[in-house]
Amino acid sequence: MPHFMGCAIAYCEIGTLIPKSGGEYIYFLEAFGPINKFFGPMLAFIYAWVSVFLLSPSSVAILALSFAEYFVTPILTAIDFCTDPYLSYVLNRLVAAICIGIIAFVNCYSVTAATWVQNVFTIAKLTAIAIIIGGGLYYLGLGYTENLENGFEGSATSFGQIATAFYGGLWAYSGWNNLNYITEEIKNPYRNLPLAITIALPLTTILYVSINVSYLTVLTPQEIINSDAVAVDWGIKVLGPASFLIPLGVVMSIFGATNGTVFTAGRISHVAGREGHAPDFLSYIHIEKKTPIAPILLTSLLATLMIIPGDIASLIDFFGFTISLFYCAAMVALIVMRFTKKDEHRPIKVPIIIPIIVMAVSAVLIVAPIAAAPQVQYFYALLFILAGLIFYVPFVYYKRTVPGIGSFTVFLQKTLKVAPTT
Repeated sequence: MPHFMGCAIAYCEIGTLIPKSGGEYIYFLEAFGPINKFFGPMLAFIYAWVSVFLLSPSSVAILALSFAEYFVTPILTAIDFCTDPYLSYVLNRLVAAICIGIIAFVNCYSVTAATWVQNVFTIAKLTAIAIIIGGGLYYLGLGYTENLENGFEGSATSFGQIATAFYGGLWAYSGWNNLNYITEEIKNPYRNLPLAITIALPLTTILYVSINVSYLTVLTPQEIINSDAVAVDWGIKVLGPASFLIPLGVVMSIFGATNGTVFTAGRISHVAGREGHAPDFLSYIHIEKKTPIAPILLTSLLATLMIIPGDIASLIDFFGFTISLFYCAAMVALIVMRFTKKDEHRPIKVPIIIPIIVMAVSAVLIVAPIAAAPQVQYFYALLFILAGLIFYVPFVYYKRTVPGIGSFTVFLQKTLKVAPTT
């Protein structure tokens, strides 16, 4: 919690200092761009590269797989249908792909439709949360405290394992900085951006912790470990015939979260394309709907490919490791701009010790898991980051163009009905 709050407070300063869309991408560009012509913009490009091709699609893939798990499991349980592992794998991937397809269509169709979906499914999420917390309080009132008291017995205590556990937290709370990606679309960002972050994150933390207390009150630690869908098992035990309400609320919640992720993901590549760090067509919007169709379709396609071989746990570790790198770099950017932009107006100015602490914690989260238990996904993440340099040097620094990219861009403009922003 302190790490997230420190990040959130620091992002309030950097988001109001640079009220532009693009999140970390634009912050890196503003902080390091003027320092050196070659190395300055490099980190911004690397972030856009990793975000467009890895972070955003992996985030959508995790959510879609979670959606499928909570959608399929209750139905198969209700009809008493036992599937073999292969059939379960196919069903989950099929449902996840359908989920991604529907959300891509909604976000391409209109911003209003995407916002409406977000609002409706947020209400469903809050309803499910209220039911789970209420059920947990009821069981606590009946004196069911044994599972809660013994819930953390036998937990891993090594430094590397604790750092890896943080990746789950980074994933669970990811999205707290999504408003920084769409700052230009926020009314009065100097007021509403910090207000939204400082209210939402503590409130979300309280709700998430309360939900886990409820799970630990009702279910034994072993039941939680063995469960593929904890909320479903909780609902069966607490609500009986009405247990279907929990997976229904969860799938609606996940659907809304996936919608929000796709919504903001398109803005990152849109800004990168506008700045010349991505193909031009990624910065184009639909001539009537005003939606960034090409980035949305790209994110959705890559996410669909990721759900085929991936499992939720490995994708979360992959996501947590990679995002920690950029949280650390964002704090460095904030500290740098304290000197390079010291005369700029700062509606919010946090004590310098906060970004320093967040930077140090993020660095530990990068190094500790590699030192304690190196996994292949960490190597892939680092390899992919370095691979971005292959494209940065010729296409960004030397401004070379890929043969045929002009004709391809025109083809996409005609097919998707997109055009540059004015």
